[in-house]
Amino acid sequence: MATNKVPENLKQRLKESYDAIAPKYNEWTILHSQYRLYYLDKLLNLLNATEKPQVSTLELGCGCGIPVTQKLLSHETYHVTANDLSSTQLEAARENLHSDAAGDRLRLVPGDMTELSFAAGSLDAVIGMYSLIHLPSSEQVLMIEKIVGWLKPGGYMLANFTEETIGGVVNEKWLDDKGWVYWSGLGAENTVQVIKDAGLNVVVSEVTEDVVDASFLWVLAKKGLQL
Repeated sequence: MATNKVPENLKQRLKESYDAIAPKYNEWTILHSQYRLYYLDKLLNLLNATEKPQVSTLELGCGCGIPVTQKLLSHETYHVTANDLSSTQLEAARENLHSDAAGDRLRLVPGDMTELSFAAGSLDAVIGMYSLIHLPSSEQVLMIEKIVGWLKPGGYMLANFTEETIGGVVNEKWLDDKGWVYWSGLGAENTVQVIKDAGLNVVVSEVTEDVVDASFLWVLAKKGLQL
């Protein structure tokens, strides 16, 4: 259902939905992670080329932590802050990822991504896969600006967005009878311009057709330093 109004209690409704459908969603999404891993590898190749002794990353919408958070932690120099609205998903991530190998390199943070706070210039990378699209378009713009502030010079943002301009769409039963979700988007051209205006240089900008019969814009962008 298309809507130009942001639903009331949007974040709470999304939290409750992902809490309810977490097992079904995780089973489905892990099987359809090819684009997540494809673009994550592009980011990792760039980060690893810097040979930093420690890489600080933030993942927005980490879900159960598989496969993206898991792959980040497979690199011993990576420290990951993983955020999600869903407490059920974070509990699953804790069970999946808090091993001796991860140690103190993983921090799980619950809540609305727009309310997070990090020191300016403190992160090497921020990742948002299928998560920023749940924000109203105006909040996506603000979120991108926040991310740019958090990134170190030369740091990277990796995220995907809707290809089409979408004022807002509500699906009452996505994947499950309890799977209430909301999506929004500025469209590919406008999103890329917002990212550039915020101070990022676009390294990758590609549209892919996903398994859900929807097309997404994937953007990998670098802060400040010239390409």
